[in-house]
Formats: sequence, C-alpha cells, structure tokens
Amino acid sequence: MIHGTWEPEPAARWEDAFLSGNGGHGAMVFGDPRDDQVIVNHHTLVRPNGTEQARPPELAAELPGLQDRLLTGDTTAAEDFTDGRPLQWVQPFHPAFRTHVRRTSAVKGHGYRRTVRFATGVVSAECGGWRSRVFVSRADDVIVQYVTDADLTVELALDHRLPGAPKDLSVGHGTLLTEHGVLLTLRAHYPDSDRGYTGLSLARVRGGTISLSGARARVAGARELLLLTRVRRHTGELDTGPDAASLGALAGEDSVADAYRRLLARHEALHRPAYERVALDLGAAPDERALSGSALLRRPESPALLERLLAAGRYHLLCASGMLPPRLTGLWTGDWDTAWSGAFTTDANLGLQTASAAAGALPEVTEAQATLIHGQLAHWRDNARAVFGARGVVAPAHTDGENGHTHHFQRAYPLHLWTAGADWLLQPLVDHDAIHGTRDPRLADALAEVADFYEDFLSRTGPDGRLAIVPSYSPENRPEGGSWVTVNATMDIAAARHALLTAAAYHPDRAARLRALADRLPDYLVNEDGALAEWAWPGLGDAYDHRHLSHLYPVWPLDEINPYDTPDLAKAAHRALLLRGAENDSAHGHLHHALIAARLRDPERASAALRHVLTGDYFHTSLMSAHYPRRDVYNADAAHALPALLIEALIQSSPDRLVLLPALPEGYPAGELRGVRTRFGATVDLAWAADECTAVIHPTRTSRIDLITPADSWHIDLVNGQPLPVRWRPGGVPVPDMRGPDARTHPHR
Repeated sequence: MIHGTWEPEPAARWEDAFLSGNGGHGAMVFGDPRDDQVIVNHHTLVRPNGTEQARPPELAAELPGLQDRLLTGDTTAAEDFTDGRPLQWVQPFHPAFRTHVRRTSAVKGHGYRRTVRFATGVVSAECGGWRSRVFVSRADDVIVQYVTDADLTVELALDHRLPGAPKDLSVGHGTLLTEHGVLLTLRAHYPDSDRGYTGLSLARVRGGTISLSGARARVAGARELLLLTRVRRHTGELDTGPDAASLGALAGEDSVADAYRRLLARHEALHRPAYERVALDLGAAPDERALSGSALLRRPESPALLERLLAAGRYHLLCASGMLPPRLTGLWTGDWDTAWSGAFTTDANLGLQTASAAAGALPEVTEAQATLIHGQLAHWRDNARAVFGARGVVAPAHTDGENGHTHHFQRAYPLHLWTAGADWLLQPLVDHDAIHGTRDPRLADALAEVADFYEDFLSRTGPDGRLAIVPSYSPENRPEGGSWVTVNATMDIAAARHALLTAAAYHPDRAARLRALADRLPDYLVNEDGALAEWAWPGLGDAYDHRHLSHLYPVWPLDEINPYDTPDLAKAAHRALLLRGAENDSAHGHLHHALIAARLRDPERASAALRHVLTGDYFHTSLMSAHYPRRDVYNADAAHALPALLIEALIQSSPDRLVLLPALPEGYPAGELRGVRTRFGATVDLAWAADECTAVIHPTRTSRIDLITPADSWHIDLVNGQPLPVRWRPGGVPVPDMRGPDARTHPHR
C-alpha cells in the first residue's frame, strides 16, 4: 500500500504507535486487543515552568556600545551581552492522558493486523472478531474510537500516569451516567500554577450493559462501543457542561454504527481532499508495496519505501497542522520529558517541516503557520523594542506557541540577537500568495513591520561604506577567529535583503525607499576555498563541520542564488555545500543539505543525503522519525521534510520559471508526481521514464515563463485554463514535435 502502512503486532513503545490528528487533538494508537490504549495529545498542552510571562531582555540602551566594539574588532564583545538570566526553556509540550479499553477476558481469534490509512486518518486494529478504529475529526474536533466484537466485555478508564508525569500533578477523576451513556472525566492541575487541563470521554454501547465502577466504567456483553474524547487546557476550573453536551450531541440518537459512519463522513470530507492533492508513484513492485512498514524500512533501496514515506510525511504534516503548525514532535508525544521542550524551533526545524506546504498543496499547513505568526506579533514587537530599540518585529528562535518573547538564549546560543527568523517564517505565506495570485492583507501588514525593523536596525556601516548587520548571528555556528555573535552573517544579509524587497513588492508606496536600503546591504563573500562564506566580514573563517546550513539560506529556501541567474555565486554555494560536514548526524541537517543540493542541481549529493536518512535507522515503525540515527529522540523533522525534498528534486518553480527533474534521486528511473503547485500559478503533473518524460502544466493565470528540463530550455506561454503538455527524451534528445505551434513554446536564444 502507498497511502497507508500496517504492522503485524501492536505497538510496544509509544514511539511506534500509529498517529492521527486534526491539528489540535492528536492520538497515538497502540492497537492492543488486550488493552486498547490511545495516548491523547493537544497542541495547547504545555507545562508551566515559570516562563509563561517571560520577557525579552532590555538591552537596547547598550546596543550601540556593542556595535562599536564588534565593528572595531572585539570578537568577544557579545559574550556577556545579556541581562544575566540563566538559560530559560520554553514551556514543555506534554501528553494529556491515555484512554484504556481493557478486556476482562482472553482475546479470541487470530490474524492480528493494525493499519493506518492516510486518506481517511483512520487507525484500525483487528484480531479474530475484534476490531478497533480511531480517528481525530477535523469537522467536530473530537477523538473518535469505535470498537466491535461479538462479546465486548471491557473496562474503560482515563490514566494520566505516563512517563515523566510530575508526581505532584493534582489529578481527579469523575464518572457520570447520562442519557447518552457514561461520561468519564479527568481533571489535572499543574503544580504551583492555576492552570490545568481536563479530559472528557463519552462512551455509548450497543447491546450488553454499561455501569460505573469508581473512576472507571464497565461494559459487559456489548457488541459495539463508541468512545468520544476531548481535552481542554484552562485556567482555574473548567465548566465541563458545554463539552459534555457537545459530546452527547455528536454521539447522537442514531445507532452506534451509524453515529460512527456519520462522524467519519464529516471528517473525511475535509481530510481526504487535502491529503490527496499531491501523490507520488515510483512504480514499486506490488509485493513490496504490500509489505509492513517495519519490513519496508529494512529495504532502504526499495521505491516502495520512498513512496510510503512521502505519503506518511504528507499525512503526518497535515494531521499536525491546524490551530498551530507542527512542533519538534509534530503533535504527539508519549512522555512528559520532551526533548528541547517539544517547542517550535524557528532557526531551521519549523522551516524544514513546513517547506512542502505551498508546493505540496497543503494550505492548511500554511494557515496554521500564519496563525502562530499573527498570534504572536505583539510579542515580536516587544523583542524588537527591548533588544534592538527598533520599531517592527523580531521573531524568537524558540516558542511554546503561547509566548513569542525572546527569552531562550545563553552565551553559546545567543538567539536573542538573531534577526532573520521573521523572514523565514513568513516565506511559506509569501509562496502561498504567489501560487494563488493573492495578497493577504495580514501578510502585507506583517511584512511592513519586518521592513520597519530593518529601517531602524540597519544604521551602521562597515569600512567599505556599505551597511553592516551588527550584531549578527548564524544559527547555530561559530566562526573560526571569532565568537558566536559577529558582523554580517550571510543568512542575516540574505534575510534582510529578501524581507525588504518582498515588503517593497507588497507596499508600492514604500518601494523606492526599501529597495534603496536593500541595495546598500553588503555583498556576499567568497572565501579562499572558493566557497560562499558563512560570514561576509574580514577575519572570520568558516567552521565547516556543522549540522546547520544557515549561510545557504539565499539558495534554499529563498532562490536568490541559483544556477540560472547567479551562476558564479551558485558555484561558490555548491563549493560551500561540498565542504559542509554533518557534525552530529541530525536528520534535519541531512535533509537540509539535500534540499540545497537539489536547488543547485546536484542529484548525486541530494541522493547521498537522502540515502543516509533512509539507511540510518531514523524512522520508527509508526513512520514518524527520530532526530538522530538508531531512532534516538522522537522528532518530526525528517518525516515532515522528506516530502519537500522529493518535490524539490523533481519540480522547482519561481514566479517566472519551471524546472523539471533538476535532481532526480538515483535509483528511481521511472515515476509520476502529480498535483504540485507552482509560484507562477499552475499545477504540474510530471512523469518520467527511461525513454520519455512528460509534464502537463495546468495554469490558473496567463503568463510567460522559462521551462528548463534536462534536455533543453524554452520560453512557455501559459493561458489560464488551458493545459499545456510538454514532452522530452532523457539525455538531451528532444521529442521531434514538442516545439510545434500547438505547444506554445519558444526556444531560448
């Protein structure tokens, strides 16, 4: 199967539990017929740790002195440029509880299998006559579990006792018989806080009986069970009446089976079309497509594995995105001790995870990112004022989704002085506008505020008379011959230029002034190795062995440096990529490397990085990924970034260019990629094989673009609503009639 995965055994670890989600609630499904457990997650569940009201450091008055010292060669000037606070992690993301449907008798039957179907979001498990199905409804914001058996005799319970749960977490349970069934509640209050969360599960049965037993419910002799679950985070006490009534209304008066079908149909009407907009087919053998996920992971060269990982990546990314975009762990965790607080990390990870949103036709993900941004702009203004004494906005490098103030920093991670974050976070929104030919007024306002910041911040010049970006930081690296905070990090130069020019495009009344400011930014530097330097400032040498590739930001995601418009800089960027090490083998570093290689039309290097991830044991049997090899540290970077890499390797676009098969990965001689959106307003379907390649461009507006294939390049006239087929032969041999008048193509001169 391409659009799903399966396993022959229940999940023994929470990392291997199959996943479902609606961008708010998340479910981790174990599928054990003896104890059918579901771990409940929610994007809002972050544990208070004292940083709820943390503010950015008030450093603006001291900034001119720091700038003077850095500009005059004091490379360690910023090492004590803080307000003296220790490193403060954002509020950590945590699970809510698990639901138990625990059998009180032995399991009958054989033939176990658990499955997740990506097009519906339904996780199912079956053994003999027993079957359990779970999904998280996008329509009704509820976790739906439907269990059937000939003799369903079970105990139902909500259990907060997950790994790492605070011993002093205050927890209370309740059970109540209602007209719709039994309502179970779990109330939890965080230590030393007035905040908490409440879970509610409503159980309906057909046949048999349901009764109360302390904090549990007992079902005896039933044939069907419907369990509807929600969790709410709140301050003080929560009135559960509205949610209890809502769950009762969802349970309905129809039969249990009809209620399940009704809820699934409402959910599927939203989920399926989003998931199915883009699909990859690599022509894998049917017997390999039929393998379980764990078996496929042992065949890293199989096209079936890459098909399934792209499908799983799209599915998990969609499930994790709604009220917020994906966290470091997506939307899921089974442990309260979540690595790096399960934060939104914006100096690489979030940008990589959401990179496929625009081209991959997932506006749901883009809108989730927009929700995060617009919900925090007031805090970003505080960051700009407090640290830099400037108008406008500066994004934090870490946020828990609530607090957007910059407060996570220390000497070796001076993230409070990083200024490029807003540009990267806004880029998917800019791409969305380009694809749809729109101008979102919310985005226009945010871009104006980013430009406001640069107008105030860019006030110092270097010896050459050009603007100097000072202080400047290249996440998360340190130059040879300097400290972490420096002058003119390449990423900061690129972000400033891009932000100013983008704001100019959205605000014609300010365009001349913003473009003039962008023109005064420093040029990039090519070092003595012939590589694009990470810092464009004398005396700062490159430190090549690092997981981040911040200095190649103008290559990807920006496309400012590319082989077509800036071939010399593209050559220097490629040299920088060749010299870059992998440091600690982080999955995000390998995929970031591959994305840049694809932009630079280096299929060998992109393939090598992809192969390292496929062979490095980075994926759990859930097909969610890990941060390090050997499935070390549950982390969504690889799972969510992989679809972006495959799209970039096969189809790239700018507002006036389409590049087909720029970096076809090795080992996939034939395939199809359908539904990719472009920044000139078209959908592209691509097919390639040994003897011929074809593409059909479906434009939604009229334009002229450059079409680049491995065979040749042409000017293409696109007409709104008129599909344009293109054919060529691999090896640079054009199909004889492809340039005919019906194709609306014109060769480059």
